[in-house]
Parts: sequence; structure tokens; C-alpha cells
Amino acid sequence: MNFTIAHFSDLHLGPLPRGAATHDFRLKRLLGNFSWHFHRKHIHSADVAEALMRDIQAQKPSHIAFTGDATNIASPLEFPRLRQWLDRLGEPSWISFVPGNHDTYVKVAHEKGFAFFDPFMAGDMHQDAAFPYVRLRRNIAFIGLNSAVPRSFHSAEGWLGPTQRGALRQRLTELRGKGFYRVVMIHHPPGPGLSARLRALQDAAELRDILCEEGVELAIHGHNHRRMFNWLEKDGTRVPAIGVPSASAGSANNPAEWNLYSISREGGTWRTDVAVRRWDAAQAQFIAAEKYQVGAL
Repeated sequence: MNFTIAHFSDLHLGPLPRGAATHDFRLKRLLGNFSWHFHRKHIHSADVAEALMRDIQAQKPSHIAFTGDATNIASPLEFPRLRQWLDRLGEPSWISFVPGNHDTYVKVAHEKGFAFFDPFMAGDMHQDAAFPYVRLRRNIAFIGLNSAVPRSFHSAEGWLGPTQRGALRQRLTELRGKGFYRVVMIHHPPGPGLSARLRALQDAAELRDILCEEGVELAIHGHNHRRMFNWLEKDGTRVPAIGVPSASAGSANNPAEWNLYSISREGGTWRTDVAVRRWDAAQAQFIAAEKYQVGAL
């Protein structure tokens, strides 16, 4: 059995629609609009986002994991266009999404925001709340967490809370008993010290403990806009946590990347191979960058 997962994050699809900052006006959106026009639009390229879509489709992964920050300022004018982009990428059953802090930049009514993402977060197991959700694909389980909550002007912190963490532990235990390879999807890095204070997951230590105590096979995230590989450790148990740069970054210094994970089971143990696909501006396409193995689990 070989199951492949395409993982990308922090798409920040641009450009901002006309009137995005003033429609359903919020001061934080206005400040985000200034940031976009004077800084972020020079980083995030719609052309790179289109090339990412073509490259993922060409690789034909078994499933796609998108770990948030689809939008820029969570304007109601951004969400319909994001849904159109996702529909062109593939069917909702093929793509699993979790939100990022830019997707909850300010409070947005469900029908004007997350409702557009609902088909990509529809779980296959009974759940009492929207998160965590579980999607089962063969013997791979995708567990989607929501670390994105509206924050003040200068904060991009995340938070899960005890209710979501408790439900996560129950799901992980159940899935482990059934022999699933568990992929935990979250926007913020899932361990303490992996982001600056005002950008970190506030309950990262508690999440790290759960992931290690349950022996999760893989945790994936975005948020920091750079390639990351960390071992989350507790009491001798290690869980791999892998993050990716922005999926639309055209910068030569920190270009867009996405990961293709290949999961197999050999002799009763799981093996995870990672192939990094990087944006090459000179060739105007994504190319193979490097490969590595996480290790037998």
C-alpha cells in the first residue's frame, strides 16, 4: 500500500478583491489592506498559486491537505473566490482543509465565511462540534483541528482550548486502536517554542503532550512561512511535525513549496517519505527539491 498526500499552506490568494477592506468594515481589515498593498502583494503571487495547483494535479496524490490561511483579511468578498479556486483544484472529498489565523482575521458570520469551506471539512465520524473532524481514506485518518481565533491588531496567536483537545485525545485513541495512520492537521506549529510569542499556539505544550502520549504518526502545519521539521518529544516518544512555506511565495529567498508525503507499511511498521516541491522562478514552475525519510514508526 502506498498512499500519497499533497500538503500546502498559507496560500493567501491575491489580489484582494476591490472593496474587500471596506465591505463589512472592520478597522483591522483596513490595516490588513494596507499591509497587503504595501508589502504582502509583493510576496504572494496568484501566478505561483496557479502553478501550485497544476503541479499538485500533475502529481496525482491520493489526498490533499491544506493547512490554512487561504485568505488575507477574511473579507466576505474573498471567500467565494477561494471556493472557486478550491473547486478547480479538485473535489471536496479529495481535499481536507483547516483554517488559519488570516481566515479568522476578524469575526465573520458562518454563512459569509466558513460555509464556503464546509465541504472540505466534512468528517466521516460522529462529532459533537465542528472540530476536530476526522476523514478516513483507506487506512489513513486525517484529523483536522481549528487553532484560528480572531485576535487583536498585533496578535496572530492560536488556541485550541480544553474541549477541542479532549475530543482530539478521544479520537486519536480510537483511531490508534483501529490501526489507522493518523495525520493531525493544524495551522499553527503544534509544539512550544516553534513560533514567536505573539504568533504561537497558546496551548502548544498541552497539544504536544497529547500527540506524544497517543503516538501520532504525523503532524503537519503552516503559519511560519518557512520549511520546518521538528520532533515533538515527551517521555521518550517522538512525533514528527512538518511545516511548509507559503504556497504562493514568489521570493527567491523563501520560495513557495509543498510536500508530497508517501506513506507505506512494511513489516508492521509505518514509513513516511517526504518529497519537497519548490517554486523555481527562472523556470516558472515547481521542481523537485529534496527527499528525505521521516523514519519507521
